[in-house]
Amino acid sequence: MAIRDLISSVKGDKKALTAVTVLGAAGLCLVMLSSLLPTDSKDKEDESEGADEASVTAQDYCAETEERLTDFLKNIEGVGEVQVYITVSGDEEYVYATEGKTSISENKTEEEHQYVMIGESGSKSALVETVNSPEIVGAVIACTGCDSAAVQEEIYKTVSTALDLPTSKIYVTKLR
Repeated sequence: MAIRDLISSVKGDKKALTAVTVLGAAGLCLVMLSSLLPTDSKDKEDESEGADEASVTAQDYCAETEERLTDFLKNIEGVGEVQVYITVSGDEEYVYATEGKTSISENKTEEEHQYVMIGESGSKSALVETVNSPEIVGAVIACTGCDSAAVQEEIYKTVSTALDLPTSKIYVTKLR
């Protein structure tokens, strides 16, 4: 019943009715203005941090691959202590999604391709379809147990298979 009393008291007082109307209109204006403002900057920062974490430099890729290969080669009988050095060509490469259409007329074939864009208005970006890692072009393996031809052969086969490299791109040497 208190609400009905409050409403009936506002109806009778012109100043109170005017104040309620002005405050209501001001509230609606603020709601409309907030929809025109850009989105929260924290969301954009979180998105950019996620993209930075996902990106891998050539150095990071080499270091991770060297570490994994070193750990694996240590488990081969007779290898002993081992160090791995890998060389790569280029950096990671982004492949963006495209959509296109082809129109064929009498003597012409026209193709039109456009990148697929995602995101809100004002912050659109191209859709990444795949991210290609840097290409491994060579490897040097130094180990204490490579005096044996059988151990060297195992190292060549292992590294060739693991890195998808021909044996001509792999060098095995004795570690001091």
